[in-house]
Amino acid sequence: MSTHAGPIDLDFDEGIDRKTLRRLRDRFLVVNQQRWERAHSALAYRQKLVLEILPLAFHLNHPALPGYLDSDCPYGLSHFRPSDATLHAARRLARTFSLKDEGKRKPDLDAMFLMGSPGTLGHSVASDLDVWLCHRNDLPERGVRCLERKAEKLAGWAETFGVELHVFVFSSADWRAGRQRAEVTGENCGSAQHFLLLDEFYRTSIHLGGAWPMWWLIPPKLETSYDECMRKLVDCRFVRADEYIDFGPVPSIPEAEFLGAGVWQLYKGIDTPWKSILKLLLIECYARTTGQALLSSEFKQAVFRGETDADRLDPYIMLYDRLESWLCGPELASRLDLVRRSLYLKAGLPLTRAEVSPEQWRVRLLRQLVERWGWPETTLTELDQRQRWRAEDVITLRRIIVSELTHSYRLLSKMAREHGRRAAISDSDINLLGRKLYAAFQRKAGKVEQINPGLAPSLAEENLAFHHQSEQGSDGAGWLLYRDLEDPADAFWQPVIRRSGNLAEVMVWCYCNGLLTRSTRLNVRAGTTIASVSELREMLDALSGFLPFPIGAAPRESLSRGVRPLRNLLLVNVGLDPQAHLTDKGLHKLSARHDSLGFSGGRENLVISIDQITFNSWHEVSLQHYAAGDTLIQCLKNVLASVAANPSELPGIQVHCHNRGHGSAIARRVQELFADVLRPFFAGGSGPHPLRYVIEMDRRYFLLQFNGLEPHFVALESLDALMEFLALPQERYLPVVFDRYALQDEPALRAVCQASEPDNIQVFYRVLGDQARLWVVDELGSVFSWEQPVTSRRHLLLPVLRFLDNLIERRLLRHTESPGVVAGVQCYEIVRRDDAWRAEYRPETDSGVLLPGLEVQAVGIHEGDSRLRFDIFCGEQEFTVQEYGDQLIPAVAHYIRSLRPSGEVYPVYLTDLHLPHDIDPRVYQQDIQTSQYLYYRSVLEQSLNRQLANGR
Repeated sequence: MSTHAGPIDLDFDEGIDRKTLRRLRDRFLVVNQQRWERAHSALAYRQKLVLEILPLAFHLNHPALPGYLDSDCPYGLSHFRPSDATLHAARRLARTFSLKDEGKRKPDLDAMFLMGSPGTLGHSVASDLDVWLCHRNDLPERGVRCLERKAEKLAGWAETFGVELHVFVFSSADWRAGRQRAEVTGENCGSAQHFLLLDEFYRTSIHLGGAWPMWWLIPPKLETSYDECMRKLVDCRFVRADEYIDFGPVPSIPEAEFLGAGVWQLYKGIDTPWKSILKLLLIECYARTTGQALLSSEFKQAVFRGETDADRLDPYIMLYDRLESWLCGPELASRLDLVRRSLYLKAGLPLTRAEVSPEQWRVRLLRQLVERWGWPETTLTELDQRQRWRAEDVITLRRIIVSELTHSYRLLSKMAREHGRRAAISDSDINLLGRKLYAAFQRKAGKVEQINPGLAPSLAEENLAFHHQSEQGSDGAGWLLYRDLEDPADAFWQPVIRRSGNLAEVMVWCYCNGLLTRSTRLNVRAGTTIASVSELREMLDALSGFLPFPIGAAPRESLSRGVRPLRNLLLVNVGLDPQAHLTDKGLHKLSARHDSLGFSGGRENLVISIDQITFNSWHEVSLQHYAAGDTLIQCLKNVLASVAANPSELPGIQVHCHNRGHGSAIARRVQELFADVLRPFFAGGSGPHPLRYVIEMDRRYFLLQFNGLEPHFVALESLDALMEFLALPQERYLPVVFDRYALQDEPALRAVCQASEPDNIQVFYRVLGDQARLWVVDELGSVFSWEQPVTSRRHLLLPVLRFLDNLIERRLLRHTESPGVVAGVQCYEIVRRDDAWRAEYRPETDSGVLLPGLEVQAVGIHEGDSRLRFDIFCGEQEFTVQEYGDQLIPAVAHYIRSLRPSGEVYPVYLTDLHLPHDIDPRVYQQDIQTSQYLYYRSVLEQSLNRQLANGR
């Protein structure tokens, strides 16, 4: 068969004829047939069946054929005549299949094409099949939906034969108008490109059935007057309109499309870099050489000249030739070398083992290219042994690829901005693609870099050695990763695969990049640490359960939303013994306390370090190392901050600690703590809810509360410091929640806080002999506490109740329009019943009875130095700061003492207190909180009672 004939020159002005048009069409069909045969030959026997049966499955709506839905599904491929091979394939699938005459029924489908790499140098058994299925323009929406469902069903059927099939359903009118229903998915370019995709279609497509492309008949030099020529062919009946389908011309690529197409190829390049690099560089070439013909036009010119040789018209050969002529010059040699390597690896033909390949035409074509490039045998061997590539090789290659992809993206983005054109890609798609690029390539603190985006089949190592730097006489605390060290002394001469400041980071990096598997032999030289092979094995098991390898790509739904953590793995005390100082002394557990955060009599925190591994919704893996200060609190704070942004979806928390010592107990305790803290703050899938959470750890107390979405911790060194903090005024009601192990020695306080309610003033008391402990929880949850002597329950409570009643009365007088500001005062006794501490309600029925004794009132005033001082009234006697100054308290004490017969000494209680609304000169407080009144009452009473006692 001749592959070259005389040129055809269609002159639309001088005249054209049907015979010449048929000759031209037949030339394209010759090329088409060669490509179909080549695509067919690249598939395995069972896969060939898919390619044979696909047009027939849409042409007939036959129950025996794959993809059948129902009798109403559109069918009929215009002018399609199934070949004997196709009918034979159908009968192999279903013996009862027979072809029926449909008469003159109008077909629903105009044409079907296979496009992309099939039938080219770039195609292989692993390549997918992209099919354009074009229905008639007036097909109802219901029919279109049915075809789409049938296409999905056929794709599932093809998958059982090892074929990845994608069928895109649309009409030619929709295409020309840009109305394709497309979103960015694994195989769909969405809104990113139109003319670039059409350019690729015209130079790579294989006609499977139906109408032929009208584009074949329009001379390349008349591409700018394409529509006029097309109308002349149809209107003058040189061709039958129903025999051709029109997708429109590609005179040039609009500048607005470069950015969208570039980002799309970057999106694809994350997972399949070799093909995307070639396409991305072609986009850049088009953008830089706008006056040069497109490859589709070059292909059509060749056919018009008479060229029909599939080798010379191979799309990948033409693509390479264009890039080679563009990337000429020594300064571009590295980019051209990347193009060559990308093409070689995309072809997937190891020429050093080519004698076993059944596709001799591809071997021949690729070998001709390699000889033209002048590659030595060592280069071929290196590329053919991708399965033996190691981490260092992949890291170097990935750096080159990322650099190329980043360069192209920035260039295309810059060009789009300079031309002031809106990118031909929707905002949602560009955000989606940008997020995937960010997740794949962006470096940020703690992120575990994925070094093998489809570059090598596997990076698994047979042997890995983890060496602490102290093994080499260094003062450093880091770790070094080696391979195949039979003798540890060889470490001085062997290259280091990775260095890191902590062991967990090396392990996570190895696991996420596939170096470390369950079959990898491990060696540990721990140096000054206590790390061991068994600990690394346990860590590997924890990682495998936490994050299956390989890590898949994030789905579209996740990338369309903001990033959020999906789950966390906390590795506690990696390479550490939390009780090493006790073990060295031969000491172990010293008491019955088994809380890992307050262990034994020493109340020691056994959590020394934490490595937090986070897997997020964009499928990024990050590691945060906590090894200084309050590590557990720091980790908890970061987890809470991340949850606050998405409270409706709490991330999973897994904890692992090596089984040495109390490892399992430590892991269980940390797991409990995180669950206990998250539960109240984010109950009901919302939050953070207003509350204060108290954790006891290492003889200290940590109080956690949120300020907006930001978690804040306050460290308090003693119980007294905690009580002072709990008494501070609040902006809103904040209940106090205690961790399950916090304040085990203060069960009464836990019972008080558990019984607190908003908008109430609650008085709790507990009597122990001649002493009583009182707590007042005010309307906003502040807790004020004190001890005092007790002679009777009535005399214990009535002074404070009378004081609180006076406060409430004043508030009601000021807020007559809202009398329910504070409901009232309630009394509770803290008792122990059935081995549990609880608050039992004790109604105070005699609070209105007058008590004998003196009415003592204080009124706060500000002096010039902004200090808060008090005038005190004892009955009708007035003691003012202006008159007595610093001697006011002694004067009041002297007066009270003079009123008591026989010099009796007993406490004095304030019955009322007035505070100015500018206690803090910087703020005007409309409503002063009850706890503030109680604080100043306590200060004044202590000063007066101290003075009374000293004056005896």
